[in-house]
Amino acid sequence: MAAVLLGLLLFALQSPPVPSRPLAVVGTSPPPTFLPADNGTTSHPNGTLQQLPQIIIIGVRKGGTRALIEMLSLHSGVAAAQNEVHFFDWESHFQRGLPWYLSQMPYSFPEQLTVEKTPAYFTSSKVPKRIHRMNRDIKLLLILRDPTERVLSDYTQVFYNRLQKHKHYQPIESLLVKDGEINLGYKALNRSLYYRHMQNWLQFFPLESIHVVDGDELIRDPLPEMKKVERFLKLEPQINTSNFYFNKTKGFYCLRDHGRERCLHDSKGRAHPHVAPAVLHKLHLFFHEPNKKFFELVGRTFNWK
Repeated sequence: MAAVLLGLLLFALQSPPVPSRPLAVVGTSPPPTFLPADNGTTSHPNGTLQQLPQIIIIGVRKGGTRALIEMLSLHSGVAAAQNEVHFFDWESHFQRGLPWYLSQMPYSFPEQLTVEKTPAYFTSSKVPKRIHRMNRDIKLLLILRDPTERVLSDYTQVFYNRLQKHKHYQPIESLLVKDGEINLGYKALNRSLYYRHMQNWLQFFPLESIHVVDGDELIRDPLPEMKKVERFLKLEPQINTSNFYFNKTKGFYCLRDHGRERCLHDSKGRAHPHVAPAVLHKLHLFFHEPNKKFFELVGRTFNWK
């Protein structure tokens, strides 16, 4: 009997007590667990999940894509990816597959819509087919500006990038005009031939799936354009006049969200280089016919020169 009691005493001393619930470590939280799902989502314990986008802002470069996604983020029903993903146009990313693409999406609640923006999608010939294979019912947002203004903004961005890196840059007029004619080899010009790229998209998506945002109007008066976006996406009306205020110093509208004010980066809204009136006139003439073709494709006109 004494031997049995001694054995029980030794066992009690050597075995740690088993808690009724896991012990918490002060100041830390348990690591998240990521559960793969079979519907294009990855979930998180707090109820949020990563979803493949139901909305993609497909372009156009220097058309106002950053302003559009920031304004769309004002809506509580939308979760936006912060960076340009370049999944469908960069081979190095596309080869990683949809699981990698999903991993680039923000965490959102199940009832929210996920959106990403990559302006280069619009002008990449292989992108429409790839997006269609992922989701033929996806909603596409295309924001465009006057093609001449877009070309000048395109040049301005490249100009400042090269200036910061102490690289050589060409005067804009030497890029726009070659041997007295519009230089068709200048990539920025081709990006503004909207009808060519739109024809490619309409091979895979009906016009009803693509909402064209007027980028010039978004700059001048953002609210009416954003109300159109809400209706297209079938979102509950939320974005209103209190979400915008005009910043006189910057010369454009900034955003107000639950009392927090923010403006777009200083790289936005830079002054364009001076271009000789004769060259601008050539540009306007050059874009006249392409613009007309684009208007016919989308069934509406824009106030472009």
